[in-house]
Amino acid sequence: MPAPNISETSQPNPLRRGQARPRELEGELESPLKPLLHRSLPFRIAVIGNHLPRQCGIATFTTDLCDAISAEYGANGLSVVAVNDHQASYAYPARVGFEIAERDISSYWTTAAYLNSSNVDLVCLQHEYGIFGGNAGAHVIQLLRQLTMPVVTTLHTVLRKPDVDQRIVMEQISARSDRLIVMSDYSSHVLEDVFGVPGDKIDRIPHGIPDLPFAEPDDDKTLLSLQGKSVLLTFGLLSPNKGFENVIHALPRILSQRKDVVYVIAGATHPHVRAREGDRYRDQLQALARGLGVEDKVIFHNRFVSPREMASLVGSADIYITPYCHEAQAVSGTLAYAMGAGKAIISTPYWHAAELLDNGRGALVPFGNPDAIATAAIELLENGAARQSMRNRAYMYGRQMVWSRVAKAYMHSFVRTRQSHATCSPAVSCRGRQ
Repeated sequence: MPAPNISETSQPNPLRRGQARPRELEGELESPLKPLLHRSLPFRIAVIGNHLPRQCGIATFTTDLCDAISAEYGANGLSVVAVNDHQASYAYPARVGFEIAERDISSYWTTAAYLNSSNVDLVCLQHEYGIFGGNAGAHVIQLLRQLTMPVVTTLHTVLRKPDVDQRIVMEQISARSDRLIVMSDYSSHVLEDVFGVPGDKIDRIPHGIPDLPFAEPDDDKTLLSLQGKSVLLTFGLLSPNKGFENVIHALPRILSQRKDVVYVIAGATHPHVRAREGDRYRDQLQALARGLGVEDKVIFHNRFVSPREMASLVGSADIYITPYCHEAQAVSGTLAYAMGAGKAIISTPYWHAAELLDNGRGALVPFGNPDAIATAAIELLENGAARQSMRNRAYMYGRQMVWSRVAKAYMHSFVRTRQSHATCSPAVSCRGRQ
């Protein structure tokens, strides 16, 4: 097959459309709202979502968002309602003031009563279908129906082809939220086109990332005993839709040209997957590597890594790869992290990657195509100038995504929501007119 063009992304950007774009708040802090955005919270905020030490992407995001808001505005007035998975409880930090039992619908009613009686001024809901109980997470609607304060909902998954239950839940969340936050233009377009949400009710705020330095991989390679290696990296919770097997299938061809290559897969098996089937997917990947004769070139870090270890792992990578199998992925926190670290990136063209890696910020390859992964990896490893240029573009783009800016954008959305809510009469809901 022809080599992918690594100076530009190899797929057209599906987001170039003539319709109006959502509000992009990260650049809008110079506004009449700015006097309210000093280093103290202007009102009491409760964030609902998973929270560390629960091991999942939403828990990491909620924790990082709260850390960022606290760093910018202080922790007073910020609390978390954490969602616990079935038969699990966690040693949460002090900011977690209340907990929801995922499958217990009465827990959602109790939570609403708690929030309504706690002088909370605004709720920020983190929504992902899989973290709430009921069909497609429908239990969360019972909570939203009873809240008396304004709600701003961050949508981590927006589906272009929802099933009946998913459509009902999304329509209800949209109707009962004062504002919706998405992390990509594509998700905003889907909300408008599929669910009929008005564009001026949607704020686009990127997935936050730590403010990492632009550094060469060698120092981190030494820390991880990878010196002298060309490191391909994928990190994140393991599940069969991640497509890691396609990178392993690509390794024999890559190694025929670059014998110094290793592929590092960092992350524990997703807890929900582990509960259903144990470590079967990891076992399959290891068996595949043995069968292809590349077992010694695939390194598994089988654990949920700490932020410090994650920074070292990402820092060690010459190329970061997200080989996900399905187009309908609205956001990838690991991709955002790698971009923020200034990594050369190879990815399949799922929605978030097609948007983030546009304009030469990465190389897109077709789904399920190990040969295309091999071609792109070899070209990037052999062409240091092209790899460095891609890194520079990714890093510069990532500066708008650092957590300090994301926290300010969230606060801007919160303040706007509160101001709009205050202008509504008690008999008229603001939620339908945002």
